[in-house]
Amino acid sequence: MKLARFVKEKRKAVNLTQPELAEKAGVGLRFVRELEQGKQSLRLDKVNQVLRLFGYEVGAVPAKKENEQ
Repeated sequence: MKLARFVKEKRKAVNLTQPELAEKAGVGLRFVRELEQGKQSLRLDKVNQVLRLFGYEVGAVPAKKENEQ
């Protein structure tokens, strides 16, 4: 699952708006919007601030080969 979709689904599951998530995570609203829109370059420390609210953090996973979906 893509990070953007994961965060959006988790946020909606706990009935938070983007501004509420930003406030609770201690990040800016713009950051939350960019995260949920799948921006390619984001600060990992801030991503982890958001993910920690849901009990997660960024980690290494095996890379998919180019022909895999």
